Amino acid sequence: MSPDGRIRLPAIPAPRRGLLVGFSGGLDSTVLLHLLRPQHDDLRAIHVHHGLHADADVWAAHCERECAALGVPLRVVRVTVERAAGLGLEGAARAARHAAFAAALGEGELLVLAHHLDDQAETFLLRALRGSGTDGLAAMRPWRPYHRGHLWRPLLEIPRSALLAHASRHGLRWIEDPGNAEDRHDRNLLRNRVFPLLRERWPHAAATLAQSARHCAQASDLLCEQDRRLLARVRLDAPSILACEKLHALEPEQQARVLRLWVRELGLPPLPESGIRHVLAEVVLGAPDRQPQYAWHGARLIRWRDQLHAQAGSAVTAGAWQLDWDGATPLPLPDGSQLRLEGMEKFDAPVRVRPRTGGERIRLPGRAHSSSLKHLLQERQIPPWTRSRLPLLVAADGALLAAGDAIVSDRLQRRFKATSGRLVWRQR
Repeated sequence: MSPDGRIRLPAIPAPRRGLLVGFSGGLDSTVLLHLLRPQHDDLRAIHVHHGLHADADVWAAHCERECAALGVPLRVVRVTVERAAGLGLEGAARAARHAAFAAALGEGELLVLAHHLDDQAETFLLRALRGSGTDGLAAMRPWRPYHRGHLWRPLLEIPRSALLAHASRHGLRWIEDPGNAEDRHDRNLLRNRVFPLLRERWPHAAATLAQSARHCAQASDLLCEQDRRLLARVRLDAPSILACEKLHALEPEQQARVLRLWVRELGLPPLPESGIRHVLAEVVLGAPDRQPQYAWHGARLIRWRDQLHAQAGSAVTAGAWQLDWDGATPLPLPDGSQLRLEGMEKFDAPVRVRPRTGGERIRLPGRAHSSSLKHLLQERQIPPWTRSRLPLLVAADGALLAAGDAIVSDRLQRRFKATSGRLVWRQR
């Protein structure tokens, strides 16, 4: 902020291709859009319509009018909030909102959100009350990678009082969500009852709590450097697999931190503290002849032999399906995975893609006779749950060309060598 109390936005930390502002129509995002508009021509906004309030359509119309007045393109996205997802209403709405943001964000763009200093203080206190460690107490970062671009929060050093003063000074109009006055949500309770009491005794409580979050962020960054080195030590060739024996050899505190970092880098939901304890005690140390696992929020960790595997989504049964594919564009599969052909435009002739049915055989490069696919998968130590999901590529004459990208036939491999092509199976 400038000496006269006016808001000055910090410089954007890195080059970008465009700015996408999360615009709810409330005070904070209204001020953010008003501050950004004179400085950036490559600005657009997104309003997520959750459909949770009777006035949701009115709010969307308000956002359309305000963006039109500023000359900012706006996209209104309607989402379905999964109330049964086990995240609570606030958490489920947040997940739906961020899914919409991620889908709308272009390559190299910035998602700009209007969280301010008071929000940061609330987040710090909420996480402290939940027993978070250094990483959690770092609260919201002003800048971090986010899907195909980055997330930027330029108002984290600005108190809400300054945003209100700016809006009043410029005659801005914004939405007041009546739900913000209800104390049944934890954040509202802090905002409406706890922080006013804190400020009576400590006027700068929000600023000092936000400062504590910055100190925790600095400490967390130092610890994360060590965590990355340890993760590299215990990770196997595939990013989603750890060596159980090597993980168990670390100090208990290091094991927990490495697990959190690993899960975060894979883009899976954060592991709850109880989940970390269960994974380290029951999954990592599980009997070698069993497949102990831990599932949470649409993800799971499974021990197989001496390996800990991470997987998005629950167990999938193959079912009966088949698809024709020429390779020209990526092929989405029923279980959420995807097949992609790289290095060549398409196949010489379309192939049939289907799940395993049993008894398949394939002729590998350098072999005169075909081999049992079942035996090859066992030899190559492909986990059982992956074997059941493998998409098979079958030629028009019935010959098996590939099983996912793990096993490729001599016939297809010769074609790949001639074109520098390759097959990629991207799992969820």
